[in-house]
Amino acid sequence: MPRGSRHDLTGILIDNGFYPILRVADGGDWRLDVSDCFRQLLGHRVRGLGTRSGFDMLDVDRIERA
Repeated sequence: MPRGSRHDLTGILIDNGFYPILRVADGGDWRLDVSDCFRQLLGHRVRGLGTRSGFDMLDVDRIERA
């Protein structure tokens, strides 16, 4: 998957310091570059939409409960 590609991912949101992690069903982990509004979603199943900016980094445009 190249940088700049758009992704719509669903998984469990895990606290990981500055960049929370989205653990998806296939076993992959994505670090999320997201605003502080994600804190209430930690531990929940969420859907994140954004653009890939690195190997495992997603610049999130929108995050919501799945």
